[in-house]
Amino acid sequence: MRVISGSAKGHKLKSPKGMSTRPTTDRIKESLFNIIAAYIPGAYVLDLFAGTGNLGIESLSRGAEFAIFVDKSPVAAKIILENLTHTKLSQKAQIYTCDWFSFINKFDTTYKKFDIIFMDPPYSQEFIVPVLREIWKKRLLKEDGMIIVEREKTDVISEIIEGFRIVREKEYGRTVITMLRYNNYD
Repeated sequence: MRVISGSAKGHKLKSPKGMSTRPTTDRIKESLFNIIAAYIPGAYVLDLFAGTGNLGIESLSRGAEFAIFVDKSPVAAKIILENLTHTKLSQKAQIYTCDWFSFINKFDTTYKKFDIIFMDPPYSQEFIVPVLREIWKKRLLKEDGMIIVEREKTDVISEIIEGFRIVREKEYGRTVITMLRYNNYD
């Protein structure tokens, strides 16, 4: 796993031993970032269920203004910090070691909302819809922002999720990338 493009291009990223995290493959990441490239420069990014920090770090490398990484695992948080330090991007990031619900409900949206929210929750544990509902209730996303969910094909997202609509989906074997926006944004 490596940073594909930008200021940290080619830097290898660390990953914890074992199967506790499932980093986005370079092939999927490259395809995804080709699709969203125009939205990255200057973006304020949230990487939920961050694992290695792979998606947030790629965003920072490509010109995102700032990224927040959230993972409840202290091991993951340590790896994210090491990866940020190695890529020289730590000054543009903040790491929270807590679960998604705690973060969303403590984050103050008065002054800042996110342009892009990456969600890569554990597969087959039914996190996606509850997380989307909390994001909607708290209004974490800017009006023209986008949520990008990496999920397994069997983790179905209903076409009808209060406040959101699916704007694009792409399959990569067993993995699906789903992009959502607010209903009222064209």
